[in-house]
Amino acid sequence: MAENETEPTLAVKIGTIALTFAAGWAAQKALALVWKQVTGKDAPTKSDDPELDVVQATVFAAVAAGTAVLAKRVAARGAQRTVARIAARSAARAH
Repeated sequence: MAENETEPTLAVKIGTIALTFAAGWAAQKALALVWKQVTGKDAPTKSDDPELDVVQATVFAAVAAGTAVLAKRVAARGAQRTVARIAARSAARAH
C-alpha cells in the first residue's frame, strides 16, 4: 500500500499522463471535425491570423479549453480506475 492514500502512485501518474495525451489528441481531432461541420471552415490554428474573426477565435478558444479540461479529467479518472483494477487483481492473486 502507498504511504499516503491521497497521494497518487507512480503508476497513476504515468497512466494519467499517457491517457491525457491520448485524450487530448482525440479531443483535438473531434473538435476540428465538429468545427468544420458547424462552421464550414477548418479549425483555427493561428490565433493571430488576420483572416480569423475575433468572435470565432474567442469561441474556438473557449470550446478548445473546455474540451481540454474535460479530456484531462476523463483521462485521470480512467487511469485511477485502471490502476485500481490492476491492484485488485494483483491482491486477489496474492491471497
